[in-house]
Amino acid sequence: MMEKQQKQFLTVAPFECAWRDHLRFREAGRGCVAFDAFAHNDVTIVFREQLGSQQYHYKRDNNPHYTVIIGSHKNKRLKIEVDGKTVVDAAGVGLCCSSAFQSYWISVYDGLISVGKGRYPFQNLCFQWLDTKPNCNVQYIGLSSWDKHVGYRNVSVLPLTQNHISLWRHVDCGEYEASDDGEEDLENETGDYEKWGLENFLESWELSDMFFVVGEEDRAVPAHKVILAAAGQFGFSGQGNDVIHLPHVSYPVLHAFLQYIYTGRTQISEPQLGPLKSLSLQFDVITLVKQCEEITERSKLNKKLFNLDKNVEISYPNSRLRCGASFASGLPLNLQRLKQFHLDGEYSDIDIYIEGHGLVARAHKIILGLWSIPFTKMFTNGMSETLAKKICLKDVSLDAFHILLEFMYNGGFTKGDTMDVDTLLLQLLLLADQFGVTLLHQECCKTLLECLSEDSVCPILQVIVSVPSCKLIEETCKRKFSMHFDYCTSASLDFIELDEETFCSILQHSDLTVTSEERILNAILLWCSQTKELRSWERIDEMLLDLTPGLIFKERLNCLNVLLPLVRFPLLPCSLLKELEGSNLCRHISAFDSLVKEAIAFQDVGFGGPRKELDIRFQHRRSSFKELQYICDGDSNGVLYFAGTSYGEHQWVNPVLSKKIAITASSPISRFTDPKVLASRTYQGTSSAGSRIEDGKNCSWWMVDIGHDHQLMCNYYTLRQDGSRAFMRRWNFEGSLDGKNWTILREHENDETLCKPGQFASWPIIDPNALLPFRFFRVVLTGSTTDEANPWSCCICFLELYGYFR
Repeated sequence: MMEKQQKQFLTVAPFECAWRDHLRFREAGRGCVAFDAFAHNDVTIVFREQLGSQQYHYKRDNNPHYTVIIGSHKNKRLKIEVDGKTVVDAAGVGLCCSSAFQSYWISVYDGLISVGKGRYPFQNLCFQWLDTKPNCNVQYIGLSSWDKHVGYRNVSVLPLTQNHISLWRHVDCGEYEASDDGEEDLENETGDYEKWGLENFLESWELSDMFFVVGEEDRAVPAHKVILAAAGQFGFSGQGNDVIHLPHVSYPVLHAFLQYIYTGRTQISEPQLGPLKSLSLQFDVITLVKQCEEITERSKLNKKLFNLDKNVEISYPNSRLRCGASFASGLPLNLQRLKQFHLDGEYSDIDIYIEGHGLVARAHKIILGLWSIPFTKMFTNGMSETLAKKICLKDVSLDAFHILLEFMYNGGFTKGDTMDVDTLLLQLLLLADQFGVTLLHQECCKTLLECLSEDSVCPILQVIVSVPSCKLIEETCKRKFSMHFDYCTSASLDFIELDEETFCSILQHSDLTVTSEERILNAILLWCSQTKELRSWERIDEMLLDLTPGLIFKERLNCLNVLLPLVRFPLLPCSLLKELEGSNLCRHISAFDSLVKEAIAFQDVGFGGPRKELDIRFQHRRSSFKELQYICDGDSNGVLYFAGTSYGEHQWVNPVLSKKIAITASSPISRFTDPKVLASRTYQGTSSAGSRIEDGKNCSWWMVDIGHDHQLMCNYYTLRQDGSRAFMRRWNFEGSLDGKNWTILREHENDETLCKPGQFASWPIIDPNALLPFRFFRVVLTGSTTDEANPWSCCICFLELYGYFR
């Protein structure tokens, strides 16, 4: 494989493809890959169900896959192939650039393939195509090439939500309210942040704090101290030196000089190169001096290359390689100086106070205005803030504001492992939205999506549900809540703080996944009662013996009439419906009584015809789990046995042999370390996983992979001791989605349950993590066994898992 990693660059040779384990969608068939690519043509991305081989090439692949080629046919066309057959061949879409890295993104959502350009996914859409027979299993991403080398960098994979393209249109910060119609032009100019930069303030009196006086005509030309000081040495000191007189410099020369500093590019006639060089030397703008010298030398070598009547173009070496979010990237500005000006407040023209914290920063209006339309308007609207030397902000997080300033001066911020997603990052996102710092807002959105967990969805939803620019985060949180409904309504009570509209939309979400309708009923009653402890419907029913519904549900009593019909009562077990029929809930709440009786009538006599087909209450939910519950030790109700029957389709065969599941051990396979033994129904006298060193510690384990298409919410597991007397006393039972990052489901300390050779033993999983689905499970020793000869051998000859399987 001819590829190399250099300074975060990955170069892929012709007819090759680079695969990485981490380059995969979190959910099969749904995801987005964003990347930078450097190529003359044929930037090629492959989406496949499994990892490709080392010498993989999409032209020789007979397995299902999508291929997207940007700049096909010598950088003239965009192509999309399905399983090797061309389905899209469009001219002039999203072409490559051979002189610099360019940013692209490609998303796949149930067969909808979207291609766009730019650093921020789901914006600047170039092309979309919908596969009428979608491949919903593609998951792995390959970075490929055709007949020329392609360079890749900054490759990241993001999750998707339903209607993601339209949702990301809301990511741009909301419009800042203004009463002056004349300010709308400024706002419209900043719609595309790719074009909004320092050049907009070139020779502008807005936010300027000094000016030049040039030529015999004494023409005044405004500028900004902090920008000039970051480019050279202008001799500013104290509060003076607001004017620099240049009587012997013409305006065209000063204009070219400032244009180079503010944009990284300029042009000037050849006779004026000398004065431009002299001006650059005077103020120590060394890069411009060198540019002028190089052009002059070339002019001497070949006079024919230059025409006195035409302008000479001058560019800062990195002006066309705009990388990163910093406004100063690609400009002849010293970033270290800018950072120092931020720290010590030199050349500052605005003091910022935060209510309750006093003076927090001495900043520069031009820097704030570069990033923030609200700040620009605050400093230019003619109101008191325009002339004021200080501003006071209210209801602003101090820590978040410091990070906002860091981003404005550095073009980035240090996320770190300590940034709290539920607090600081969320405050930063809201602050970026408040001040219209679009790029920071998008960085926060991206980070929130990457860090989003089942534990954080509710606190985040409570905050961002009313912020229009956070629509994507809101919808992603709702979807994650829906897909882990059991956990999110049982692990904590945060969900009862959600507003009615949000909770109602979760209950009606198309991806709602739940183990039983009873859990939805319990969640609704908990939410309506705003209880401070987890309770089932039975506890609410008991409370109705002494209290009225009005006292229990208070202001949310009327919400019951809206939410209870979202429970699919006809799908509840008949025995539970009979129990509900005689409950206090039915006696005191008429809507509850009506729904229960209707469900009983359906189960007794059934409803036929179109009514049943159309009524959603009679339909099982999408992605529902199969209940595989523990009955007794060694029963045939577990996941491994179910997999051995090809999930109920055939007679039982050891699932390791039929490759329905995979079992691995901490030590290599041997006569006494045989993975298929743990899934067999036959007792084995000697079966052990040997020890190994992980993270500098002794351990041994057996691990089960139930398959990439399956997950289990495990609530019980069974082990069987082999014929030895190496009884475990300290171990963990753990679950994982990727086989690398593990969550403890049950921790055993001084557990003496296993005490006989060949003994079965089973344990329930009562931790809230039992409500999270996992693909991988393992039994891992955390302490030595009772065998002094081999204290770190995990000696079990049977393993079974139970719970809710899909």
